[in-house]
Amino acid sequence: MDYLIAADNLKDRVILVTGAGDGIGREAAIQYAAHGATVILLGRTVAKLEAVYDQIEKNGGKQAAIVPLDLMGATKQHYLDMAHTIEQQFGRLDGVLHNAGLLGALSPIEHIEETIFDDVMQVNVKAQLLLTQAILPLIKQSPDGRIIFTSSTVGHSGRAFWGTYAISKFATEGMMQVLADELSDTTVNVNAINPGGTRTGMRAQAFPAEDARLLKTPQDIMPLYLYLMGPESRHVSGQCIDAQPQRKPGISCEEE
Repeated sequence: MDYLIAADNLKDRVILVTGAGDGIGREAAIQYAAHGATVILLGRTVAKLEAVYDQIEKNGGKQAAIVPLDLMGATKQHYLDMAHTIEQQFGRLDGVLHNAGLLGALSPIEHIEETIFDDVMQVNVKAQLLLTQAILPLIKQSPDGRIIFTSSTVGHSGRAFWGTYAISKFATEGMMQVLADELSDTTVNVNAINPGGTRTGMRAQAFPAEDARLLKTPQDIMPLYLYLMGPESRHVSGQCIDAQPQRKPGISCEEE
């Protein structure tokens, strides 16, 4: 699908991106800045966030902000403190892209290790919930707020051996739908994106023998990320949209 997006569709908006140091999160942060936003870069590796910060500056974007935070160990208070800092520094928050995530280990349900399951649920589900709770008061004040979650093909339909990751993405889609319904009478739109098979480190971890050159790059799928974060999608909420729609009936895209 072609998305008609203005060159400055995110002008004067403040947007938080989690997992902003790598892959899709990195590209989304750069593209959001290129379209006029002030971007808050959240991630666990400062050096990677600084590289994204530098790229945004090199491209002529507004000065970004860096929030070093490991979602694995973050508590509710960490997110509340972050929301307070955002309010003090920027006075507003117009959007958040929940992009950070863990793959865990691919295995049959009967062999899922409890510690790995807990880690994936912590980052992919609980961290998203706590962060969303913390920033909701700010997002609700925006005249055109946006919350975007990241789902997966295996969050639509379960697939053998993807148990832990798939369960986390089913939970993510459920969280998105519940929140969208709760905010249906507000100015905040809530959606999810299924990136599809994309050239990222997580994808390589899941499919180590795959030829990555055959995959879409994060930049290739950015039009949907810009569309859902901007004013063009003001009538879209409660949807999980595939960044790479299926082209043939019965053929599903593999997802990371």
